[in-house]
Amino acid sequence: MTHDTHPTDQTPTTPAPASHHPTDQPPTSPAPLTTAPAVPAPSTTPPVATTPHPPATPPVVTALPVERSRGCPFSPPAELAELRAQQPLTRMRYPDGHLGWLATGYAAVRAITAHPGFSSRYELTHIPFPGTEGMELPPAAVGDLTGIDPPEHTRYRRLLMGKFTVRRMRLLASRARQIAADRLDAMERGGPVVDLVEAYARPIPALMICELLGVPEEHRADFQLRATAISDHAIPPEGQSAALTELNAHVRDLVTAKRAHPTDDLLSDLTSTDLTDEELAGVGGFLLAAGLDTTVHTITMGTYALLNHPEQAAALRDDPTLTDGAVEELLRYLSVAHTGARTALEDVEVAGQLVRAGETVTLAVGAANRDPERFPDPDTLDLRRKATGHLAFGHGIHQCLGQQLAREELRAALPALFRRFPDLRLAVPPEEIPPRRDMTLHGVERLPVTWGPTTP
Repeated sequence: MTHDTHPTDQTPTTPAPASHHPTDQPPTSPAPLTTAPAVPAPSTTPPVATTPHPPATPPVVTALPVERSRGCPFSPPAELAELRAQQPLTRMRYPDGHLGWLATGYAAVRAITAHPGFSSRYELTHIPFPGTEGMELPPAAVGDLTGIDPPEHTRYRRLLMGKFTVRRMRLLASRARQIAADRLDAMERGGPVVDLVEAYARPIPALMICELLGVPEEHRADFQLRATAISDHAIPPEGQSAALTELNAHVRDLVTAKRAHPTDDLLSDLTSTDLTDEELAGVGGFLLAAGLDTTVHTITMGTYALLNHPEQAAALRDDPTLTDGAVEELLRYLSVAHTGARTALEDVEVAGQLVRAGETVTLAVGAANRDPERFPDPDTLDLRRKATGHLAFGHGIHQCLGQQLAREELRAALPALFRRFPDLRLAVPPEEIPPRRDMTLHGVERLPVTWGPTTP
């Protein structure tokens, strides 16, 4: 499950921990001069009038880099690293002509997401992705925590945070392990080859959201079908829209049922608050949107990355004590929700640059999580790395509400997969694995895998 992600993390119409680092410290003052400057000798030559040099104008990026290098499916666009090496905050021209900023440095992204002078409101945001000329984002729908600011955001978040209890997370962790085991049994019965996305990565978070919201067993298959359809690129836009309408109707019916007969789930707990039925349905839809695709693609891309680093996969399979750290490292390394945005409500100085009120800053989360000033040798996948403090779940007031649930799903899914199938491997050459056709979440459309003896 991702942070209260911004629509640039998901889609333009739909709707995510931190650590201390030396770059967060104020700069040290320069050492005082120890010698007096030399006094120039008098001159009989009359002075020449000169015009002082104007301050250097920061270079302007003309488009957000979005293309990943061939052969590097897990790395952010190379241009982002080049920009980050020059300066962590760069001027950028947006498709609609807006002159805003691009943040690529870890400290800069973290500072912006923590600063109350930046807004997450959709309607204030300029969209950075190519091909969005003329597009404007509407205000956030009711229940969508991503696109609102305090005090509305504070009210929703306070109500929800109290529902992600230790007891509930423990129960959900147990269910995640059981769901993963069930899916692995089904994969083994069906035999190779399977598409890991549909056979494993998607069912786990979809069923876990059903657990979280208390969807009755008899409705889960239909609920999962509709949830899958809204992000299935093989389905035309009108089909996706119809699936979303039907899913929203399912959530509204679920709210009505929970009002009448509460059960042991988050949605039932929320019926005891002052949230209206419309707000409850909105929150349910928000949790679904925030927790499905991001986790699907983290499981998928995590598997793909481990297959690409067999020594790391073997370490995870053979050493259960690596699991927690491995999950953090994969979250950092992959940064599936790779791009966010904030808009300044006031003039704010960040990384030595003055961001003016009204200017949008695009947050290159993937580049920030590869910042060598925060994570040494950042382009290496190292499951033994201490990767805490990554920004995959965001930072500040919009940090992911369901991050512990997402972690439990990943802890359940990835080690179990490689223990059940220690010889798991790609079933097709890497160049035949289709990347996602949009730019909002990093992932692949399908991941064909196989196991067992190799064919001579």
